[in-house]
Amino acid sequence: MINIMMRLGVFNFSINTAAYQAFSRSTAYRWQAVERYGKLPAQQYTGPGDDSITLSGDIYPDYAGGLHQIDNMRTEAGKGQPLILVDGNGYVWGKWCIQSIEESKDTFLCNGVARKMSFTLKMTRYGEDA
Repeated sequence: MINIMMRLGVFNFSINTAAYQAFSRSTAYRWQAVERYGKLPAQQYTGPGDDSITLSGDIYPDYAGGLHQIDNMRTEAGKGQPLILVDGNGYVWGKWCIQSIEESKDTFLCNGVARKMSFTLKMTRYGEDA
């Protein structure tokens, strides 16, 4: 049985693949200033703004998951489609779009293969009509 921390499209974040150590979420709300004579502007709520999630973690390819985990993330991002996000408790977060993937590598073997790979994946909620 594979314990999955989160699934984005067909990509699984887990201890056996790419485990994230940091999760951050930022949700914005839109307010528009309405000018008034002799008073401070009133604020009118115009709806929800951007909702974004950032996952950061480390991959140790010798331990689990292999060297291609970040490439697999990029494959999902390259589909150009919103992806369903589901957490390990079965909660469906809806559709999300991968905005960027950053990677860094260190602790190299003599053939240049990294023993540690770090990633940061940023995604934004897809604005569904329904």
